Amino acid sequence: MDPKPIITFLLLISATVIAAQEYVRPPPRKALHFPWSRKPSSLPQQVHISLAGDKHMRVTWTTNDKSAPSIVEYGTSSGKYSSVAQGESTSYSYLLYRSGKIHHTVIGPLEHGTVYFYQCGGQGPEFQFKTPPAQFPITFAVAGDMGQTGWTKSTLDHIEQCKYDVHLLPGDLSYADYMQSRWDTFGELVQPLASARPWMVTQGNHEKENIPLLKDGFASYNSRWKMPYEESGSSSNLYYSFEVAGVHAIMLGSYTDYDEYSDQYRWLKADLSKVDRQKTPWLVVLFHVPWYNSNKAHQGEGDSMMAAMEPLLYAASVDIVLTGHVHAYERTKRVNSGKSDTCGAVHITIGDGGNREGLAHKYINPSPEWSVFREASFGHGELKIVNSTHAFWTWHRNDDDEPVRSDQVWITSLVSSGCVAEKRYELRSILVAP
Repeated sequence: MDPKPIITFLLLISATVIAAQEYVRPPPRKALHFPWSRKPSSLPQQVHISLAGDKHMRVTWTTNDKSAPSIVEYGTSSGKYSSVAQGESTSYSYLLYRSGKIHHTVIGPLEHGTVYFYQCGGQGPEFQFKTPPAQFPITFAVAGDMGQTGWTKSTLDHIEQCKYDVHLLPGDLSYADYMQSRWDTFGELVQPLASARPWMVTQGNHEKENIPLLKDGFASYNSRWKMPYEESGSSSNLYYSFEVAGVHAIMLGSYTDYDEYSDQYRWLKADLSKVDRQKTPWLVVLFHVPWYNSNKAHQGEGDSMMAAMEPLLYAASVDIVLTGHVHAYERTKRVNSGKSDTCGAVHITIGDGGNREGLAHKYINPSPEWSVFREASFGHGELKIVNSTHAFWTWHRNDDDEPVRSDQVWITSLVSSGCVAEKRYELRSILVAP
């Protein structure tokens, strides 16, 4: 009997079994199309909100009418605005592009866990948002490298189903890449979510948009997405911090100076010196370029920042680090200095929000001992800080338009493990060093 048919049959069965065990990714999706529509020049557009210090919220929107006022009327009843706030405005030019009037208005003081209704510029639709709670539990939605594709829309739809309080975005928002009108379409795309919950973002490489001798970097990003850097003592919109419930969150810049002589490093030391782990037992850090990455994409790009800042973050007992840049998902064990460490941070790469560049499919094998879970799929994460000692992290894959929970883990805070107390002297030594 000829053995070839039998061998072929067995190979086919084996291939079928292996294929059934592996996740089969849906085909890529095209960039979203935004048809042009004529709108009144004074109509508020691209509305989004962000935290702006204790009990305050910054409302940002654009108008084509340069004379439109930067006022926000707000209150706790629909259509009945008991308060009004006056803000500021800016605009920018980029080669032949001229932005609309970009309004930034801080409102408050606001009550925690309360729904507010508001109107921008004295006209247009009414929006509403809910302020974060004063204490645990609190839930963050996390998605980086968003872009404007069909996958982006799917990710946003899944996040909308999540009962979250704050959205965290570790860089690469619009993927405008010098085409400034894409900043406008991105603002319209995210408005339904970003006008209802605060979006706290940091910059990625696609926000640079610098043209040597003609245009400085981050002009569009800084004009449109003003974060609470002044409120946190920073001199740059590219790095800042904020506190919400029992969490101190630090947003760092991968694309501005970060060595020990830089303004960012000095600010980080000053910010960490103010952190009260009794008040905010959880310490979370976001930046764009991952330090722990076993994907073949962007290997080594975070090494210099890691060398400069990891000792400081380790001494400060940072619990969780969230990054983007690599278009795939990966979660590590607690890690420091390139190896597992029970007093290190859990690093999570989540640069898979839906960008047009596609997924990073190739990984280094065998995987490093610190890597727990990795997969090249689009999706978003949810971080629920349950109390001062425990948090629950889940990653939801965008699979055939259904949010599949593909990875999950309970994380114990370093405060409760004793690591913060053990490293108190080490942190003090670094903070007082010149």
